[in-house]
Amino acid sequence: SYTWSVPSGTVINSGQGTTAINITAGNTSGNISVTATFPCGTSNPTTLSLTVNPLPTVTANSTAPAVCTGNSVTLTGGGASTYTWDNSVVDGVAFVPTATTTYMVTGVDANTCSNTATVTVTVNPLPTVTANSTATAVCAGTSVTLTGGGASTYTWDNSVTDGVSFVPTATTTYIVTGVDAKT
Repeated sequence: SYTWSVPSGTVINSGQGTTAINITAGNTSGNISVTATFPCGTSNPTTLSLTVNPLPTVTANSTAPAVCTGNSVTLTGGGASTYTWDNSVVDGVAFVPTATTTYMVTGVDANTCSNTATVTVTVNPLPTVTANSTATAVCAGTSVTLTGGGASTYTWDNSVTDGVSFVPTATTTYIVTGVDAKT
């Protein structure tokens, strides 16, 4: 019969008493030894050194925790040597997420040990912006006031200030850009 000893924290799954064992390595490096017992006595132990490398501390990083619909984000892994993302994401390459998603990265270090990390990217919908006018047609020299709706702040083209009356000099289409409180 054979008697096996393993480093602290290592578990012998099967094979104790036989010529081969199956183990789950713990966190501690050390020696695996086997001693054979036969009718004439016991052999000297045969020893094999077991090195247990720590798992890398992998991080999942995003250029922004939240983006507006249609905007891009870049995800990068940290703490290892190579990184593989789920959802077809390529490490360090910008992409446009279509919905709020938690992305997982697997990092592998130089010892081929791997670990995972996650990051959530929130996708906020675009605001529904409206352009409002006190009048859609005015006589020359008459003032009009333009106001935006559906967002938090408004920027008009043609030097118009939101909510401030002005006198248009010609028939013009005005564009307003509304920004909400979300990114």
